[in-house]
Amino acid sequence: MEKGIKYLQAMSDPAFLELLGSFVQQTRLQQNKTQHQVALAAGVNRSTIVQVEKGGGGTLLSFIQILRALEQLHLFQNFEVKEQLSPLQLAKVQQKKRQRASVKKDSQIKKTKSDW
Repeated sequence: MEKGIKYLQAMSDPAFLELLGSFVQQTRLQQNKTQHQVALAAGVNRSTIVQVEKGGGGTLLSFIQILRALEQLHLFQNFEVKEQLSPLQLAKVQQKKRQRASVKKDSQIKKTKSDW
């Protein structure tokens, strides 16, 4: 995977736009949808679809609308920020967890009087 990351780092911005455009086009074709159908579903002009597929860019909003129309929004899961605890914070949380039940004190226990 390290090789893949280096490859992506070396790609130019126009190369990324071509990669994204190719993804949109291939996904659209796999779903057997025309550019017009995707444009209607996304709420954008057909020329926007053509531009994106050619790697000409577009706005981020248009790209999101196109991915939504192609049911590919799951690709954004990697961008979700998840709360992470450091090892020290995790140790503190585990320390605060209750380990055993407490013993009731004598004042809380009602003593019964015996008749003896």
